[in-house]
Amino acid sequence: MVTSDEDAKKAYADFEKVRRTIYMDHLSPQVTSSVIKAALAQCANVVDVEFIVNYTIPYDIPSAALVELDDEIQAKAALDLMNDFPFIIGGMPRPVRATCAKPEMFRERPPRPGIKKEFRWVKQEDGTEYEGMKKLRILAKRQEVENMALIKNQLEEEKKLAKQQQELLDGNYNKYEMLENVVQNGNMKSLAQPGR
Repeated sequence: MVTSDEDAKKAYADFEKVRRTIYMDHLSPQVTSSVIKAALAQCANVVDVEFIVNYTIPYDIPSAALVELDDEIQAKAALDLMNDFPFIIGGMPRPVRATCAKPEMFRERPPRPGIKKEFRWVKQEDGTEYEGMKKLRILAKRQEVENMALIKNQLEEEKKLAKQQQELLDGNYNKYEMLENVVQNGNMKSLAQPGR
């Protein structure tokens, strides 16, 4: 006879979406779902991109995403590609990390069997529990301030990197345009003649 606990364990283990999904971290703020689809198009067909919201900051900056692919084989190929080569955005590599997704990362996952959640308010009369929660609250506020400083620093670095990338691309474009003009004007033959 099958119990509901065994059914819950089976549903949790058989959560199929997790097998064909990869988790991408350290994404640039300029990354969109179309950028991810284009970057992974050489090895996989992207079915869905779900950006993970960071609720600890007031900015809407995607720094991580769950990328669902067609099947497990494509997910493995994408992981191998991402771990062997840099992720390309705007012609320049990004240090993006990719790992296999875990069931805990999904909102629509089945509940984990055997875990009982219990919530209650902690009052000042609870003594040590209240003091522990007070310390955690102070720690969380300090972490929020540190996190905001890191995010601001990251945004400034992203702007600098984007400016450098654009200057490099503009410089390369100007060089190719100049070479094309030399070839089209026929000046290439005169440059190749000796004595000039």
